Amino acid sequence: MFIHITDSETGNNKGSCGQLVKYLEKENQRSEQEKEFEYWFNHQNKTISPQEVRVNIDHNIAKLSRNDAKFFLINICPSVQEIMHLKEHFGNKGTEEKLKKYASHIMDAYAQNFKRNGIENAKDLMWYGKLEQNRYYHHTDEEVKQGLVKVGETKSGEQMHIQIIVSRKDTTNKIKLSPMNTSRGKNQSHSAKLGQFDRVAFKESGELIFDKMFEFNRSLEDSLHYKLIMKNGNVEQKRTIHLFNQFENKLNDSDRQTIFDTTKDIYRNNTINLGKIINTLEISTGFIDLLFTNNLLENENIEEQSVQNKKKKKKGIK
Repeated sequence: MFIHITDSETGNNKGSCGQLVKYLEKENQRSEQEKEFEYWFNHQNKTISPQEVRVNIDHNIAKLSRNDAKFFLINICPSVQEIMHLKEHFGNKGTEEKLKKYASHIMDAYAQNFKRNGIENAKDLMWYGKLEQNRYYHHTDEEVKQGLVKVGETKSGEQMHIQIIVSRKDTTNKIKLSPMNTSRGKNQSHSAKLGQFDRVAFKESGELIFDKMFEFNRSLEDSLHYKLIMKNGNVEQKRTIHLFNQFENKLNDSDRQTIFDTTKDIYRNNTINLGKIINTLEISTGFIDLLFTNNLLENENIEEQSVQNKKKKKKGIK
């Protein structure tokens, strides 16, 4: 599950949301697609017009200055595995409805992440979602840069996703809410005045909600913390969770949960105690031996690769 918060797909969220709303109407405007008109939705209504979205968001800006953000865009993009899981259980149309329901729960989590009095769930927010079936190539995509496809062409594969425009102000037009506020509660006075928002915790809640709602058996490799460590972690962290991923399918449910919790701890605390992890798991001695053998092999491979890289660099120096 990929959940991303940005200023705007069109690059400006300090004025009217009209340009963004128009952009997100692109699938309704494509004449070659003979399909039902896709309305906007929120926790109350499933048939909201684009005009209503624009007017309500643009008028919910009390006491915001000219340079203040007026709204934010939230992208909710399920993985191919997640979409296929939904389609297998609910069919194509049912998947669309389930994703919209899921989006409402995501906005509950969005509201709760601020930890502000009076902001408890999606009902306290002004937000509007739009389900889209396709994604399109942009000039920043490698395929476009290489001349393989043109800007605007439809991407292949399962691309169903949801875009949400959420107002900077709550539904009463009194409380400012910004997910770009990086405070995580460390500065109490600042958090009490402006709220706080932990974007990693918000994205994590997106996975937990999906897995619980749809009984999705998420693999470690498909989890947020695994991806964050593989992207930003050090060599030891990457090696450890790579081993976890290799042997995940050999573990019982309890041990799999331990592996998930440990991966989360590694990301948050940057510490690894492999011996303690092994003692916690209910696995055989043979499995432990295999784990450490592979760990040694991994070390040897990394050292060998490092030596090879150094040799290549030396050869390149003249």
